[in-house]
Amino acid sequence: MKLNFCIISKLLILQCLSVACLSQDFDFFYFVQQWPGAYCDTRQSCCYPKTGKPSADFSIHGLWPNYNDGSWPSNCDPDSVFDKSQISELISSMEKEWPSLSCPSSNGMRFWSHEWEKHGTCAQSELDQTEYFEATLKLKKKLNLLKVLNNAGIQPDDEFYTLNSIINAIKEGTGFTPGIECNRDSAHNSQLYQVYMCVDTSGSDFIECPLLPKGKCGEQVQFPKF
Repeated sequence: MKLNFCIISKLLILQCLSVACLSQDFDFFYFVQQWPGAYCDTRQSCCYPKTGKPSADFSIHGLWPNYNDGSWPSNCDPDSVFDKSQISELISSMEKEWPSLSCPSSNGMRFWSHEWEKHGTCAQSELDQTEYFEATLKLKKKLNLLKVLNNAGIQPDDEFYTLNSIINAIKEGTGFTPGIECNRDSAHNSQLYQVYMCVDTSGSDFIECPLLPKGKCGEQVQFPKF
């Protein structure tokens, strides 16, 4: 009887540990959008998706769980693989708002699979696979970055703008301070590449960032055409 009790206790502990691993807590999300003109204007270049050239707008990179100490979980559940059937009703929106620009040209499935398996699986305590992609698309609809920047006179015209003016424009337009990531083109110009906004753990509301990523931007940032 005592032996059976010990076995059952150990099984329960293992089960609890397993559940904890699959539903790790996290503190907030980074909602990351990228500018295709900057992605493509690098040495690695880009490949348009099979649906054709994306629109000249910010596109989704991902919705990434993070911790307040600056670390983040990743690849939390190897058993939870990307399932196309879970997003069948979202695919047309994802092709428009979440296109892949990596080479070779693709239909986006490889990109979305990567985002789910690396990041989405770490948010399963809050969102299942369908909800994860739905929430990300809703955030994109809530936040029209290009409009916010255009309203401040900042346009994708190959001109240079101060980093502070970009940050302030987004802060005034959204109410929250963004994180800005830049890349370098072949002429070593600092270009506006990605914008990070913070979101609560439900994946629905923007919040002030507990900490901002370091984006390696110069004081003057080019907003390249696309």
